[in-house]
Amino acid sequence: MADPTLPPAIPRPETSLPPRSAELGALVRLALPAVATQLAQMGMGVLDTVMAGRVSAEDLAGVALGGNVIWPTMLLLMGVLMALTPNIAQLRGEGRRDAVGPLVHQGFWMALLLGGLILLLIDQAPKLYHLLGADPKVIPYAERYLDTARWGLPGIMFYFVGRYLCDGMGDTRPAMYVAVFALGLKGLLNWVFIFGHWGAPALGGAGCGVAMAITMWFEAAAMLWLLGRLPAVRGTNLFTRPKGPAWGTLGQLLRLGMPIGLASFFEMAAFSLVTLLVARFGATAVAAQQIAFSVNGIIFMLPMGLGIAATIRIGHALGEGRPKAARRAAEVAIAAAVGVGIAAALILLGAREGIARLYTREGDVALLSATLLLFVAVYIIVDSAQATAMGALRGYKDTRGPMLIAFGGYWLFALPLGTALGLGWVPGLEPLGVYGFWIGLALGLALVAGGLLWRLLRRSHRATLPA
Repeated sequence: MADPTLPPAIPRPETSLPPRSAELGALVRLALPAVATQLAQMGMGVLDTVMAGRVSAEDLAGVALGGNVIWPTMLLLMGVLMALTPNIAQLRGEGRRDAVGPLVHQGFWMALLLGGLILLLIDQAPKLYHLLGADPKVIPYAERYLDTARWGLPGIMFYFVGRYLCDGMGDTRPAMYVAVFALGLKGLLNWVFIFGHWGAPALGGAGCGVAMAITMWFEAAAMLWLLGRLPAVRGTNLFTRPKGPAWGTLGQLLRLGMPIGLASFFEMAAFSLVTLLVARFGATAVAAQQIAFSVNGIIFMLPMGLGIAATIRIGHALGEGRPKAARRAAEVAIAAAVGVGIAAALILLGAREGIARLYTREGDVALLSATLLLFVAVYIIVDSAQATAMGALRGYKDTRGPMLIAFGGYWLFALPLGTALGLGWVPGLEPLGVYGFWIGLALGLALVAGGLLWRLLRRSHRATLPA
């Protein structure tokens, strides 16, 4: 099989560029289903937060602690699989559809390996809770949640292989269909296992984990069923007899995908580590922070969807030998993301108290959540820019530099600063508690966004230069 990670050798001359309005339309058509998919995936976490919060603050905090281990780990391994999207998009642009299927077969082998690895990683979570000094009353709730939720993670790896195949081929709708149905299933199963309906035991927050495991395997099965019926995958050799693991191809995917996963992991793990550190302030602080993160996550799905669309549009354009069109796609995607961020910030400033009360009936949790949403409103604009810039850079197969920028911004700047401010390690300054951590995160996020935009500007310009 030809090396699918190599870009076209000689770009073809471009006679014209699509108008910005046409490019925006193309991005939106790809982004809207991707946004719906991301929102449905995020909605599962929101359901857990809302429904576990109806039981007790301890159940909510346990689900929060469990999620703050499961999601970063899952994002890390998903990032490796995400290398499929730009590779498949460029193969499609080059007209090499027959090479897509064998590449996807290797993606399934990688999903199998990663699914086993993720089970081993999640098994170490209780040690992390004790090491970071989480509230001892909350740890058992988190452990019960993880004991069941983790068994669904291998299934979700298979789902993402199918999703990235469809994305790369320019059809983002199949993943949306599966995710929306899965969200409804998750809500029903939460109701059954959290509160003990239809003869099931009332498991509280741990019921969220049972529902998650079942739902993730449903997503895998549904996506595999859809792949056999999609016009987008015709001619890709997907359903030919798969070969065994091709270690060279797996290595190429790993080299491209591991930085994607690590960049996502560095961001998500930084936010998760903040939650674990804040756990020393009690269940109210953890619950309030989880609500704020949940709201931020919902908004974040919008620019992330634009980033996915930018990956696809840029990959197709580069595969067709049209680097100026790729740059046009990047510019329009960033502008749209900043607009989304501004609109979201204005909505949050006006409705933050009402939003907080949608999540909880406990007054102290709602009050602290509403205050933390002020921080979300402040940094959501740069967060939108960095999410879309990251996706655009993936279209260029530029993943190592963004990973280093994310690591530096979050782990060398945001976390040390936030910890110093939150725990009172700054001489002459009183501990700021949870607010100190959020100040550090906001400033670190701005640093990451600036670095990614600068790199995208340089990378897109270099791609348009004559070979």
